[in-house]
Amino acid sequence: MSETVITAEPGSPYIEITREFDAPADLVFRAFTDPDLVARWLGPRRLTMKVDHWDARHGGGYRYTHLDPEGGEYHFRGTFHGTPSLDDGIVQTFEFEGAPGQVALERIGFTEVDGKTTVHSISVGFSVASRDEFLASGMEHGVRDSYDRLGELLATLG
Repeated sequence: MSETVITAEPGSPYIEITREFDAPADLVFRAFTDPDLVARWLGPRRLTMKVDHWDARHGGGYRYTHLDPEGGEYHFRGTFHGTPSLDDGIVQTFEFEGAPGQVALERIGFTEVDGKTTVHSISVGFSVASRDEFLASGMEHGVRDSYDRLGELLATLG
């Protein structure tokens, strides 16, 4: 299984995430835009996900809730900018409702070579401090778990 690479250069508000998946780009893209599939892989393994709203088109938005075994709820939301497509990728905002106003802008791209797809995501916050808060919140663990789960899901769909 490919490794998830997370890069956060000191002094920069950017986070870059790269991972190669053993699946064609159209399938990986579908896993990022179909709410039924997103709910099966996004988030740490110990949490379940409930999609409250998902409208993957220009101006559309999303909201989902992660639930932990103890009954805790963690709500996230964002807006899609431009129409998500395999060629143009996905541009969206991301906000954890537990930290209102700490919004990140994300771009997710998909590049296929020889039947394998590299997902490259760039996320930028308002400041280095804001970016560092995202990292300190457990984001790295959540991303690594999510991408591992995505790889497992793609293997069952291919």
